[in-house]
Amino acid sequence: MIEFQNVSFSYEKGRPILTDISIRIEDGESVGLIGENGAGKTTLMKLLLGLVSGEGTILVDGSSVNKKNLAGIRRRVGFVLQDSDDQMFMPTVCEDMIFGPMNYGLTRQEAEARADAVLERLGLTELKHRHNHRLSGGEKRMAAIAAILTMEPEVIVMDEPTSALDPHNRRLVIETIRELPQTKIIASHDLDMILDTCRRVILLSRGRVAADGPTDTVLCDRALLESHRLELPLSLSHRP
Repeated sequence: MIEFQNVSFSYEKGRPILTDISIRIEDGESVGLIGENGAGKTTLMKLLLGLVSGEGTILVDGSSVNKKNLAGIRRRVGFVLQDSDDQMFMPTVCEDMIFGPMNYGLTRQEAEARADAVLERLGLTELKHRHNHRLSGGEKRMAAIAAILTMEPEVIVMDEPTSALDPHNRRLVIETIRELPQTKIIASHDLDMILDTCRRVILLSRGRVAADGPTDTVLCDRALLESHRLELPLSLSHRP
């Protein structure tokens, strides 16, 4: 369970990014975060990871996100960054995948066995020894997801996981996300992807929760979306 209790955040005094956010996400939920640029989606995820700190309380299974608990929180919450180049910093896919587990005490053999299992499950075994700088955008995005899964997190947070992908790789990422059993929080402007992967949607607008409900309800509400500078998913745009 993840809970935001009256959370507010400002990068500059007098210019709030988030204001009095209260959200509860249950174990196993898939939640889409939507909103125009600057709505606070990425900031909300950074607060959950303890990358920035604000006012209010954030809980992960009852543990507060604070300096004392930060190491434990980050072992339970995996973050897939929008730009895979910011995440994949080792020479090869394998080295990236085993870096985290070895940092937490696994032997190289144990970490590599875990990485092999993840790659096999995702159908990516051919990427294991590939150099990161030679991967395509879609391959790199899948490798970044694989690296997070090797950490065996309870929660996966993703920032724009389908951005800049061609149709084939976009579909591959969507299918992978749908099969993940973990609690998922996905921030994206790709509303068709949110429609395909999330059962609940939270709409942020000017740092506040403007809507929170079932995906089919929120993403089918043309008036609601347009009032917050969004449009219906393409797959629904033919509806009156």
